[in-house]
Amino acid sequence: MTEAALPRPFRPQSRWVRSVGLMIFFSRWLQAPLYIGLIIAQIIYVIVFMVELINLGGDVWTSLTVPGDDGGIHVEEAAIMLSVLGLIDVVMIANLLIMVIIGGYETFVSRIRLDGHPDQPEWLSHVNANVLKVKLAMAIVGISSIHLLKTFIEVGDLAARGTSIDSGPRETITGNVYTWDGVLWQVIIHMVFILSAIALAWIDRMSQAGHAAPPTPSPAVVHGPAIAPEPVTALSAAPIRRELAPTASTGIALHLTQLGQLRDAGVVTDAEFVAKKTELLARY
Repeated sequence: MTEAALPRPFRPQSRWVRSVGLMIFFSRWLQAPLYIGLIIAQIIYVIVFMVELINLGGDVWTSLTVPGDDGGIHVEEAAIMLSVLGLIDVVMIANLLIMVIIGGYETFVSRIRLDGHPDQPEWLSHVNANVLKVKLAMAIVGISSIHLLKTFIEVGDLAARGTSIDSGPRETITGNVYTWDGVLWQVIIHMVFILSAIALAWIDRMSQAGHAAPPTPSPAVVHGPAIAPEPVTALSAAPIRRELAPTASTGIALHLTQLGQLRDAGVVTDAEFVAKKTELLARY
């Protein structure tokens, strides 16, 4: 039967349809420039980190070499802590970029052939879209935690809610002005990030449990040739007879012993003994 004679739903896919499918499949490479842009952003964050580190070192050096008004050396511990938290914030954002670059490219563009490489990340061997979303959510929670900790260190004794800010508010370490409502909203947003990460992790766990459940085979589906029940019955019956044979022999000997005792006692005659013995031997 020729292709033209086949019904329309059963005709093989035309070359044009296959070409469109291949074009759609290869369109994933359009994301490659996006990941290259993220690599450039990673380089920018490295520069930002080095600038922040140099500024921190300069502030500490100034504190150690320039005495205060009282002639002593004073190092602002809170300012150093905020600077270090800023560096940690930059590192966590850089880690987020790395996970998006490597995990996203591995999941949506092409495989990264790193099997057996000593520097292969542990999470790359089982990365997928769900795992990537959970890791991104956890990274965002970590970044939000750093920002919230910086706020808690800097606000100090925050005025009561509803208190108006003076025209000349008390300066904070970085010069930023915080309000009660602003800090409250920052805490609420941080809790929303945490709940979102927990929800994503729970959904990923449920999906993994669903994929891990083995399918129940249908009793109606039989793979391979049917097996006749007669050989199975014969094989299973053989060991049963072997197990019962010693028991049957013991029963015959017990009955014969009892009959012999009854014959010796005169309860059973010799003819009855012979007849019962023949019956027992014929039964077993």
